[in-house]
Amino acid sequence: MNASASFQLCEPAASAHSPDVKVQFRDVYKTYGRIEVVHGVSFDINEGDFISLVGPSGCGKTTMMNMLAGFTEPDRGEVLLEGNRVTGPGPDRGVMFQDYGVFPWLTVEQNIRFGLDLRVKRGMSKEEKRETVEKYIALMRLGDFRDAWPKNLSGGMRQRLALARAYAANPHFLLMDEPFGALDAQTRSAMHDLLLGIMQSERKTALLITHSVEEAIYLSNRILVISARPSRVVEEIRVPFSDQRDRELLDTHEFIEMRRHLRDLVMQQYAQQQELR
Repeated sequence: MNASASFQLCEPAASAHSPDVKVQFRDVYKTYGRIEVVHGVSFDINEGDFISLVGPSGCGKTTMMNMLAGFTEPDRGEVLLEGNRVTGPGPDRGVMFQDYGVFPWLTVEQNIRFGLDLRVKRGMSKEEKRETVEKYIALMRLGDFRDAWPKNLSGGMRQRLALARAYAANPHFLLMDEPFGALDAQTRSAMHDLLLGIMQSERKTALLITHSVEEAIYLSNRILVISARPSRVVEEIRVPFSDQRDRELLDTHEFIEMRRHLRDLVMQQYAQQQELR
């Protein structure tokens, strides 16, 4: 379909660093063995952005997130965070994975406090730490489960715990790799609304990897469609909806048209990815 007033297509391009630019991917390449995974990717993430990467499985989305997290480095090009090259993990980036990423040997309260314990030596008092733990226990509605082990929580509660632990450490940037993929539809919808509420109140910058076009539209202000391997940015779309979103948005004409457009793009890339196997 043609671009219309319902949503805006734009050219992804890296720019010179400015106070509004949080992250820059500059002509990034990555190869594992003989397989080229990322090919010449460039894009910016601005302060306060919620960016989603969508594309077929195995196309390199997680590799790009891992570069920003500091778990791996580009073979060529560079990834910059606030103008500085990313060379390793840091407390300024919180990461959430599909497998929840909580410690099974720690209770709910201990999991949330874990990252804060590492910050005490950097000036966070015990009282500040206690208040932060209580804040996120209340925010994630985990008060009745503070002494529970993760194995005794539902999938939705474990993801609320993972989100609480990530936010309690007060990262500047939240990185999420399919964090809601294993949840049932109702719990997933509830987690979307909870995350939107937190993003509005905490004003963090976020990068989400998802296979759900609907999830990407509902949560993001910008979406990058990633090609079949090796990764390239096929298209960037600015989502026009306000920050105040609810489930009624899914039934609007603008949402349905955007979902159709994105689904067609992703399926084209999926077909190309299958040809590579």
